[in-house]
Formats: sequence, structure tokens, C-alpha cells
Amino acid sequence: MSKSKKIGILFGSENTFPSELAKRINQKNEDGIIAEFIKIDKVVQGEPAGYDVIIDRISDVVPFYRTFLKNEGICGTAVINNPFWLSAGENFFNYALMSKVNITVPKTVLLPSNKPPANTDSDSFRNLSYPLNWDAIFNYVGFPALLKPVYKEDSNKILRIEKRDEFFEIYNKTSQQVMMLQEEIEFTEYFRCYCIDRSHVRVIKYDPSQLPHLKYLHHPASIEEEQLANITEIVLVINYLLGLDFNTVDIAVRDNIPYAIDFLNPVPETDIEMIGKNNFEWLVEATANMAIRRALEYKPGRNNLTWGKFLTQFVNNKNLII
Repeated sequence: MSKSKKIGILFGSENTFPSELAKRINQKNEDGIIAEFIKIDKVVQGEPAGYDVIIDRISDVVPFYRTFLKNEGICGTAVINNPFWLSAGENFFNYALMSKVNITVPKTVLLPSNKPPANTDSDSFRNLSYPLNWDAIFNYVGFPALLKPVYKEDSNKILRIEKRDEFFEIYNKTSQQVMMLQEEIEFTEYFRCYCIDRSHVRVIKYDPSQLPHLKYLHHPASIEEEQLANITEIVLVINYLLGLDFNTVDIAVRDNIPYAIDFLNPVPETDIEMIGKNNFEWLVEATANMAIRRALEYKPGRNNLTWGKFLTQFVNNKNLII
């Protein structure tokens, strides 16, 4: 009899998705694979917690869990998503990377924090010309524009700016946050696309202006076949490059051109009341199948994390090829 393989689910205040995911995995009765909620009573350096696969739904807001998952990763656990890459990822880099592989993104410029970071002085910024070339920046991005934080944990603090004078009024209040100024895409259609296992994509019509429970179209959207194929390809390329096993990509369409707006969202909304029964069912089934596959492929003593194509080609000193 083969040794059982354990899939652990790490989560916070969610209710519907973690419980249904564990139930679905266990109902499949796959080769001794079991799923359970993780309980942590100690974390010792270099010692695993006993899971072949971990589905992470909470470490983005709990640093203790992120460090725990890195320890699991070096012990060979297949953590979904890779906690090392999530610690390194940030928004401006993602836009820059996509611009190199011909995925259309909004025009974006990196800005230094308005207030200097702690433990710095004027000498720390000898290489920074100030004032910046604001005319060139504004001419490139245009108005209206969005002032966004670079780091994902602050991404709910997006500010809309309609003109130059308003920019300085708002930027002066951003303190030590590193920001970026981004072209606003006035879209005719908007989609939130779930991508599981870098292979399976669910394209959902989405309305960012609505209340949370009204944002997602709960039934399969009628999308023109060529547009659906184009969006799906964009989503797969992004997740292939970044090495994200569980992620969403937001696509805004302007003048029939899809723009990748937001694509580092490794802990997206999963609640059945928010995303709807049909989308929820697809998500549970796709995630369960991914977790089982990763458990079956698990090899003790091996690095079982997913690493994005960008990073692996970069480390091997090869050109970025999709």
C-alpha cells in the first residue's frame, strides 16, 4: 500500500472555498491522497510540517505564515503559490516585464516616495535628479491618470488624478510609499480571469464600479470566440512568466485592444456569494485537480516549487522567449 500524501490548506476568514476544496479533494479518493486544514504548533528551522502540497490563502497578510511557507518550500513541499516569488514580486516590475513580451499594458512610470524612507538623508539620493522631469512624465502618461502603490500589499490605495495640479496635491500626501503614475484605460469591456495551474482559465465579465457582490457576472459570459482566445492566451503567458499556480488577471478592453491591468493577485476572491455558483464550481474543481496532480508528482528531497519562465531563463542567462 502506497504512503498517503497530504494536501494542507492554509487560510484565514474564508469559509466556503477552503472547506469545499478539502471536501472535493477527499471525495476523489485519489491514490491515498488526503486534504486537511493546517494546524501549526511549532516551526523549527529545516523541519517540514508533513505536507506534500500546501494551498496558501492567507500568507499575503500574515508575515509569519509567509516565513513558515518558505521553510516548507526548502523542505520540498509544493507550496501554491511559491512564497519566495511572491515576496519578490511588485507591480511596476510586472508591467515592465509584460512590455518586453508584447503584452499591452497601460503606460506606467515609477516615482520615488514623496517622503524619504527612514534612516536616510540627502546623501542617500545623490543619484536622483530632483525635481524629476515632470513634463516628460505627464506627457508620456497623460491625464486622467492613476496614482498606484508599487507594492501589492498597498494596492487598495489607488488614486485617480485628472490634471497636473491635482497630481502634486495628492502625491504630496503619499508619504513614504513608492508610487507609480499610470495611464487610465477608459474601457468598454472588463474581465477578471482566473488562472489555475498555469493551464486552465476562466474568463468572467467584471464591473469594477459595482458593489462587491455585483462585480462578477455569475453565469458564463457570451464572449466573441476570437476575443476569448486572445484574452486566454494573454492570461496563460502572464502566469507562465510569473510562475503563478493560482492567480487572477484583470483585462480591460479599449478600442478592441485588451490591456493587462492587474496581474499579481495570488489570493483572489473565492466566496461563492461573490463570484457565483458556476464560477465557484469551476474554481473548486480546477484547484482540486491541480492539488492532486502536484501531490502525485511530489518527489521527496526535490525542489517542488513552481518558478516562472522569466526567472529560470534569467538565471540561465538566456533571452526571454515565450
